[in-house]
Amino acid sequence: MKRILVTGGAGFLGSHLCDKLLEEGNEVICADNLFTGRRRNIHHLLENKNFEFLRHDVTLPLYVEVDEIYNLACPASPVHYQFDPVQTTKTSVIGAINMLGLAKRLKIKILQASTSEVYGDPEIHPQPETYKGSVSVTGPRACYDEGKRCAETLFFDYHRQHDLSIKVMRIFNTYGPRMHPSDGRVVSNFIVQALKGEDITIFGDGMQTRSFGYVSDLISGMYKLMNSSDDVIGPINIGNPVEFTMLELAENVLELTGSKSKLKFLPLPQDDPMQRKPIIDLARKELGWEPKVQLKEGLVETIKYFDLILKEDNV
Repeated sequence: MKRILVTGGAGFLGSHLCDKLLEEGNEVICADNLFTGRRRNIHHLLENKNFEFLRHDVTLPLYVEVDEIYNLACPASPVHYQFDPVQTTKTSVIGAINMLGLAKRLKIKILQASTSEVYGDPEIHPQPETYKGSVSVTGPRACYDEGKRCAETLFFDYHRQHDLSIKVMRIFNTYGPRMHPSDGRVVSNFIVQALKGEDITIFGDGMQTRSFGYVSDLISGMYKLMNSSDDVIGPINIGNPVEFTMLELAENVLELTGSKSKLKFLPLPQDDPMQRKPIIDLARKELGWEPKVQLKEGLVETIKYFDLILKEDNV
């Protein structure tokens, strides 16, 4: 049994990771400031004797004794990370410094949940880990993109300078139960709008693409990376290489919900990437990992979740 710290553990991905780690027989400390994380996501774990929740902001030092750290803390949707962009950058950068410092003191392994956003609006498609990215440092998304890029830099510098054991994964678009209904991400937006019978808002002409990975596949990849051999440090893309346009996603959501919602086209936001698709050869080779859940299968489960949440909240 390991004692494992998960920062951002009450969030969408973090809560599913806590589930996985507990199922594997570990003790879990979940640290979250509840800015975007929600108690609802971890409510089912609060009575588990191997689970502990700490309300904590990673921009402040944390003194705990653990065997591993998964650093997931940071708002991940444009609506949330642009609400307080300075704090978003602080969370990525100062949070990484604090968690790396803790890992250094304890001489333990630490995983950084990075993002495909480090590739920006890519000029190479699909994106390999070797691609250095095309990120606007002055745009409204830069607080998240550059914060994560700097966090990766810190991880590799701690590895070189202090011989710290690190793992860095780049997460591509992920969806599933426990997504925040108002996080502004395209999957949650489309599903909530369809269930409410509202217009489905598509930015641009709907031909921009994303590769959607279901949450169980993502958590499986994260767990495999953390438990891979010490020479596998990353960065490693974890995502689904099957590409869909926004129009295709909207059509799938309309079909699966039976909604009569109409499509409404709006101007494309600044710096919004036109294409996003991972090359996952490295994950296949080093982790024996590839996604298993197809888009429609994952959407069915996600729609069930949002339908339940909207009914509970009387929305």
